[in-house]
Amino acid sequence: MSLTMTPRERIVAAIRHQPTDLLPIDFGGMRSTGIAAIAYNKLKQHLGLEGGPTKVYDIFQQLAEPEEVVLRRLGGDVVQLHRLEPSFGISILEWKEDLLPDGSPCLTPLGLNPTMMPNGDRFILADGKPIASMSNGSLYYTPLDHPLANAETPADIDAFEFPRITTAELEFLGVNAKRMYEETDYAILGAFGGNILEGGQMLFGYERFMYLLAANPALVHYFCEKMTAAYLDDLEMYLDAVGDYIQIIQMGDDLGTQAGPQMSIAMYREMIKPYQARQYRYIRERSSSVAVFLHCCGSIYEYLADLIDAGVQIINPVQITAAGMDPVRLKRDFGKDICFWGGGARMQTTALTATVNELKREVRELIEIFAPGSGFVFNQCHNLLANIPPEKVLAIYDTALEYRHEQQVRSATRVH
Repeated sequence: MSLTMTPRERIVAAIRHQPTDLLPIDFGGMRSTGIAAIAYNKLKQHLGLEGGPTKVYDIFQQLAEPEEVVLRRLGGDVVQLHRLEPSFGISILEWKEDLLPDGSPCLTPLGLNPTMMPNGDRFILADGKPIASMSNGSLYYTPLDHPLANAETPADIDAFEFPRITTAELEFLGVNAKRMYEETDYAILGAFGGNILEGGQMLFGYERFMYLLAANPALVHYFCEKMTAAYLDDLEMYLDAVGDYIQIIQMGDDLGTQAGPQMSIAMYREMIKPYQARQYRYIRERSSSVAVFLHCCGSIYEYLADLIDAGVQIINPVQITAAGMDPVRLKRDFGKDICFWGGGARMQTTALTATVNELKREVRELIEIFAPGSGFVFNQCHNLLANIPPEKVLAIYDTALEYRHEQQVRSATRVH
């Protein structure tokens, strides 16, 4: 270990369970480690930081693109290589001035032109059909379109055209990945997706897909085979374009709920794991320097051994408020086999109800559980939502920075 690592070196070392010079930190390097644009504007104002207009790159969750000045202040080591159309098929190539639901200014993608209803509801349309809505008083969009909702046969699935990566997107990805690699020293997380369970839930509708898993597994297998084949074709082109530049590829599949797993381990092994494993193992065989990052919410302790077996190297958001997700147990049982990316603050409980000092104590306790032995990247459990005030954002990240400062002091003491 060198005395001083670049952010990129620090993250790579943590993923590999190697010693790091400082605690690795992620602030907004992924669509579930970020901050709502409303909270981000308040944070910048609180800190007195002069940045540009806030870009809302994730329309679905209304997430802000962290600026360099904010990344530096909060110690972030990771930047995100976005997909060309992160939400609802809307490109982020061009931007326009807009207002957030609280009236504060922002930039949104030029193609975002929601239809406003008399009652204040907003609808995003595609070919005249509503595909997402934001009800009056809401802060986020809800997907509405489930194109396979009425699919009954393999022929119905054959008639569906799975979204595919385009030549335009590959060019966008390649140019931006190369620029980020050469012009910054941050670790680069490439957003991909590859969702199996969630892919089915989005296309069929949540309830119907969960029903089909039990009632018509043959149809689900047929669907998953076709979807996975499309993903693998896209992965080949994606890695050809950016594999030399990114260090992490982000996949997704929420398998848990607050109270427990979404399905039995037997059903997971039969219906979901084989299709995840094809992708994760392909990535590891094709690009050994690119680590497989899985965003997987909820109570997933029972799945972790299988996810590791399938090829997952990094797990996020480490939702320690869910059943069975005790931090000490997670670190003890899986800390040598997987990198925990998250788990640094309980966003569903402490961040909402505790005082700043109580929140700082919790963050310190969680760092001291997860950090020893490496294999940990600090981040709160999922996004900082619009109702998290700047003081609590800073309580979380300044505690991580204080831990870093203590590491620097200890290192300097050893040197002298």
